[in-house]
Parts: sequence; C-alpha cells; structure tokens
Amino acid sequence: MLVGGAIAGELKPPQWILLVGDLGAGKTTFAKGLIGGLGSAPADEVLSPTFSLIHEYDGPPKVYHIDLYRLDRVPELETLGLDDMWDEPAVVLIEWGEKFADQFPDEVMRIEIRDLGGDEREVVIRNEVNA
Repeated sequence: MLVGGAIAGELKPPQWILLVGDLGAGKTTFAKGLIGGLGSAPADEVLSPTFSLIHEYDGPPKVYHIDLYRLDRVPELETLGLDDMWDEPAVVLIEWGEKFADQFPDEVMRIEIRDLGGDEREVVIRNEVNA
C-alpha cells in the first residue's frame, strides 16, 4: 500500500494504469494505497472488483478500478464501455490489463508487481506508448 500511496501525488488525470502481476502479488493492495493516496476513497473501503469487474470512486479525482482476470476475449471487454472513459479526467486502474493492452489508449503507465516472498515485493513503474 505504501508505494501506491507514494505515487498517487504524481498522477495527473486522465491517467490509465495497467497493474500487472501474478495472482496474489499484491495488485489490489497496491490499488488500495493508490486510491487512498489520491483521496478518492479510504483505503479500507477499496475492494477487489474481480466479480463486479469495475468499481467507481467519485473522488476527486474520479477513479475506475477494473479487474479483467475473468475476461478472455475482446468482445467481453467491449461490453464494459471502457472507451467511454478515454476522455474523462479520471484515473483508470486496470488489474490484469496486460491481457488486453492493445485495447487501451496509446499512453499508459505499466506497474509490475513481483512477489519476492514474505512481505517483500518488487515494483517496476514505466510509462509506455503503444504505436
């Protein structure tokens, strides 16, 4: 949660973030810190959107927390209406976003979380431009 909260102050909406990592790596914990750090919702109220697919936090700033774990095909993704979010002044945080990376805006932040064992994680943050 600490790293998520630390980078929150650096974000300027609109911002799309692909949150990448194995199951149990800490993606939702990172999201709690980020959303809490933005002031969009208290961290303890941020839950995984695995079954609802999208949680919306009104903020400001508005945050969409999306989990694509259960989706496998682009037609399933298209039913979520993500393209309606492209021009919104919001932070769009997508767990398992790497599954559909070519379906998102050209400029995204990719945050990879690796579980190093115990409570240790490695977090790699980079901005990507898809051409």
